[in-house]
Amino acid sequence: MAVLPEPVQNLINAFERLPGIGPKSASRLVFHLLRTQDDVAEILAEALIALKTSTAFCKVCFNITLSTREVCEICSDPRRDPTSICVVEEPMDVLVLERTGGFQGYYHVLHGVLSPIDGIGPSDLKIAPLLERVRAGSVREVIVATNPSMEGDATALYLRQQLVPLGVRMTRLARGLPVGSDLEYADQNTLLRALAGRQELT
Repeated sequence: MAVLPEPVQNLINAFERLPGIGPKSASRLVFHLLRTQDDVAEILAEALIALKTSTAFCKVCFNITLSTREVCEICSDPRRDPTSICVVEEPMDVLVLERTGGFQGYYHVLHGVLSPIDGIGPSDLKIAPLLERVRAGSVREVIVATNPSMEGDATALYLRQQLVPLGVRMTRLARGLPVGSDLEYADQNTLLRALAGRQELT
């Protein structure tokens, strides 16, 4: 049985750790990089290093921002509506919603959803900072835009329990989104309808 050189096998193993990439896809990527010009691998390596060294999370909403900034561009924009916060699971969801142009408030990124099976509880998410933002007094509506899954619904219900006593209006994206799908795969029209048709969280 042929044994790959250690650097090749190490990179295959590294690619396999990424979501959605199995052994065959990882091998194809590595052998493609071996065949391409030298600068492609160098550009990829530099980009990966910069991804970890030049980015950080916003101190307010926990979206991705440059490491040189404490607060992201959205949170720094005074033209946005301070009375409305849209709660999403991941930074990718902010990007998807921003593309629609249908929401002009601020965001809050939880960095996951409640999942007791996976050992993910409220303390593992950015829920406490969200409660602090609401307690600050200017927020009147919290739009829960977690994905329409069992975990997303459970997280929405938990947020409702925590936020309704604080006197804030709670809404959820309308079910224009297919159950079991993720925000990043929804088209803009579906997202706009879901935003426009959001309902009270009961």
